[in-house]
Amino acid sequence: MGTETVYLDYNATTPCDPRVVEKMLPYFSEIYGNPANGLHRQGRMAAKAIDDAREKVALLIGAREKEIVFTSGATESDNLAILGVARINRNGKRKRIVTSSIEHKAVLQACKKLKEEGFDVVLLPVDSEGRVLIDAARDVIDENTLLVSIHGANNEIGTIQPIAQLAELAHQMGGLIHCDAAQAIGKIPVNVDEWDVDLLSMSAHKLYGPKGIGALFVRGGSNAIPMEPIWYGGGQENGLRSGTSNVPGIVGFGEAAHICTNELPDENIRIGKMRDTLEMELRSAISSLKINGIDADRLPNTSSLTFPGIDADALILNAPQIMIGTGSACTSGAVEPSHVLTAIGLSRIDAASTIRVSFGRFCDIGGAYLAAGQINQAYLALNCKLSFS
Repeated sequence: MGTETVYLDYNATTPCDPRVVEKMLPYFSEIYGNPANGLHRQGRMAAKAIDDAREKVALLIGAREKEIVFTSGATESDNLAILGVARINRNGKRKRIVTSSIEHKAVLQACKKLKEEGFDVVLLPVDSEGRVLIDAARDVIDENTLLVSIHGANNEIGTIQPIAQLAELAHQMGGLIHCDAAQAIGKIPVNVDEWDVDLLSMSAHKLYGPKGIGALFVRGGSNAIPMEPIWYGGGQENGLRSGTSNVPGIVGFGEAAHICTNELPDENIRIGKMRDTLEMELRSAISSLKINGIDADRLPNTSSLTFPGIDADALILNAPQIMIGTGSACTSGAVEPSHVLTAIGLSRIDAASTIRVSFGRFCDIGGAYLAAGQINQAYLALNCKLSFS
């Protein structure tokens, strides 16, 4: 067996594209001014770089530059959108926050905090493919709804949500809609007008940019939708997100967005073939394999694979040439089943038998075949051990 290793955990994070790194480098030591100071050349050059990056990020999602607020990532953007909208309306009549049972913890924990503060938080159920149930949404989105927050695509099983339909329901009742699009952007086309969202979160490290930088789209601009900041300071980003701007990170985000705008269509086709090859190879070899979300509209790069009776951690340890994730998360030292997998109907045991394989820009078809071979070998070895135990 060769020593080649293949990274197949792109939904967790992506490697920074070398073109992005090259674009960022001058802003560490050559153009290092604080963009808040326009009285000297260094500050002005830094401010110009931010403006250019803001334009590139806006173009990627069909927005305008003034509608992009830079943050530290999607987690901060989620919190700013959800807590910011709710808290500035704390004395209003609308107290309902609607989200789904399979959201990222950044959304679920923010909503949990609002519930403690007296808001009515409703979790929408999903079907066995991970799709939000529109009829259930129609039942709970009413005239008391302040905000609906649904992610664009699920990070574990890849299911793409009907955001435009949910936006229509929210707007019919006079509410706002927020979308955590961290997993969608860079993998599928995202257009804020087509989805008709009011707020949208994104993170650069999910689309081959640097970690520690993201953005929140705010329809109409940062002051168009009243929000309470979640921290205070120098008033950067029109007062919505204070703190000295991360110029290298913002530049990197802009370049990553620019590359994605140009290359996404062809990249999607190539990556989708890798995912399909992996699934085809495994299905032909393992009859008991279950592919979660296979009948839904999915991200082209994502496979959630359940191997009944096989421990996912053990399977991964027996496939040392591939780097993939599991369907469980470590919380406070205790391993708990994925809330996403149990929400779509998997038992705790099956959730613990689930792995996630996510392809990306720097993979090739050989990696798909290698992954299929490694997973199949690991499965056979573990299944053999179980047979003799």
